[in-house]
Amino acid sequence: MKKEASGDAVDMIIGQWRRERPDLDVAPMATIGRIKRCSALLRRRLDETFSAFGMSGWEFDVLATLRRSGAPYSLTPTALFSSLMVTSGTMTHRMQRLEAAGWVRRVPNREDARSMLVQLSEAGLELIDRAVAAHVENERAILAPLDAAALAALDAGLIRLLATLESGDA
Repeated sequence: MKKEASGDAVDMIIGQWRRERPDLDVAPMATIGRIKRCSALLRRRLDETFSAFGMSGWEFDVLATLRRSGAPYSLTPTALFSSLMVTSGTMTHRMQRLEAAGWVRRVPNREDARSMLVQLSEAGLELIDRAVAAHVENERAILAPLDAAALAALDAGLIRLLATLESGDA
């Protein structure tokens, strides 16, 4: 997609819509388009870091969720898939892959003998500790071109947008 000399790739799309449908106010399309484009570009940049550790984005997310849960770095499968916003079937498949890689193990739940917990293995803990440090530095590098005021304004706007979307009012 060729971008206009005076703007970004989204400006070209907005210009086309304004030409083809001058009756529509396509300003919201510009904002949402930029959010979507940022998301796709961010995903690519984040995945490069995860790949350097031999993992995908979803693997990082599972290991990071377990790590930030605190020692002993274990959660019920339900708590894990709820936190990651995936289905139980998806979580089962992912657990099998993570177990095969040696990054997690299933352990008995001391609070409920009928269930198991998903727990980081020593290898998983070591991996996620290295990967999360690199991930934070990658995020810092991505945001480095923005000054403190721009970052604060961006964060404030995203907080409001997320609250609106999560409340279902949007």
